Amino acid sequence: MSFGGPSMAKTAQSKTDETISFGGGTQAGTRRDPNDESQIRIDLAAAYQLIALNGMDDSIFTHISARLPDGPDGTKRFLLNPYGLMFDEVTASNLVTIDETGAIIDDPYGAGVNAAGFTIHSAVHMARHDAACVLHTHTVAGVAISSLKEGLLPLNQWSAQFHGKIAFHDYEGIALDLDERERLVADLGDLSVMLLRNHGTLICGRSVAEAVKLAFNLERSCKAQIAALSTGLTPIPLADDLAAHTAAQYARAYDKTEAAGIDPEWDAMLRQLDRQAPAYAD
Repeated sequence: MSFGGPSMAKTAQSKTDETISFGGGTQAGTRRDPNDESQIRIDLAAAYQLIALNGMDDSIFTHISARLPDGPDGTKRFLLNPYGLMFDEVTASNLVTIDETGAIIDDPYGAGVNAAGFTIHSAVHMARHDAACVLHTHTVAGVAISSLKEGLLPLNQWSAQFHGKIAFHDYEGIALDLDERERLVADLGDLSVMLLRNHGTLICGRSVAEAVKLAFNLERSCKAQIAALSTGLTPIPLADDLAAHTAAQYARAYDKTEAAGIDPEWDAMLRQLDRQAPAYAD
């Protein structure tokens, strides 16, 4: 990747802060308040729509949840999709508010939430206070890779992002047993990406935006691995030190974005929705 002529490229390579863009006189992106409930609702509804738009949904199943600021009495509150709605039907105003016990606080649509969704998502939110958003999918590529003993291989730049950063949880059937929560959380540890064996993927994000971006990159990584191996030719895995270096580069970029509270990529995704599915913010 280069910018401008030779002198600019040399300057870019010498930067130690791994700056992604140069020039411009305006701030690229809108600063977000992580405690703004209305913004959390809009971002979560956008996440549902983006997952649907990219073909990563599974009928009315799988879930994306977001942590809300505590209620006035200290109640832990989360947002989840209404049971029975397709992802492209989810909007900011029909999201369901639940507490950590599964009690419904607010349910505008009136159909409650999926029990398995509560089991998985409440477990992570209660144990990981850094997980502002938990995103679970059953994509064909994600399920395929989760069904392989080797899991995700470091075959390219996308998958190198996840090198040494993927947890695994063995399949125990449909997640209706509340006892599974303890085992799931133990397997996740302090990581943000998990392959649910024979089941799908689970992503934790410090924001809704981070969770969606991680999910997109994980999906691309899974698809690329399946495509490469399906040729029957010999893959070229990245060396461990190179994959680890690349993963650290990604991590620093994500850390910088979360610390700044400004995410131009997420803003671009929201503009895409404004053009293609503007009702998400209703």
